[in-house]
Amino acid sequence: MSSENRDRILDCALRLFAARGYAAVGVQEIVDEAAITKPTLYHYFGSKLGLLEALLQTHLAQRDALLNPVLAYRGDLIHSLNQITLALFRFARANPTFYRLYLALWFAPPASEAFQTASPYHLRLHSDFETLFAQAANDHGNMRGRQQAYAASFLGLVHTYIGLALNDYGELDDALAYQVVHQFMHGIFS
Repeated sequence: MSSENRDRILDCALRLFAARGYAAVGVQEIVDEAAITKPTLYHYFGSKLGLLEALLQTHLAQRDALLNPVLAYRGDLIHSLNQITLALFRFARANPTFYRLYLALWFAPPASEAFQTASPYHLRLHSDFETLFAQAANDHGNMRGRQQAYAASFLGLVHTYIGLALNDYGELDDALAYQVVHQFMHGIFS
């Protein structure tokens, strides 16, 4: 048993989960696709749920490595949001299959195993954005007390454009990042 097996299981599961949804894919299908046995999958991940958790941990650590350095508000909200958008775009371009799964997990049924597993990651990201907008409210008084709505709106806007690009309705480039941020900011200041 090698790390090659572990990586192959992760890759196969990611492709299957992203293509059809977590709930629609069984363990047998994953092990068949990865050309391994069930005991091998269980050795590395314990369960299908453990496999999903490993996918989330691995990929979101990569996302956070890009996002965390630009997530703090530094006195210029437009610049901060542009840097954040570009970081998320870079991550989505580099990990399109995972991002497709990640977006699906945001909208999975709330009682589902997949949603329950992904929810702490979603809440942490949302909280990070709320903190950014709360900090920016010191310079933009009209934002005060609205950080939860702004976090939801901005994340929703960015995720929508990423989802569209994943379906070949645009490119995740600097021009789109500029457009997204200015579209969002126009709504705040109007």
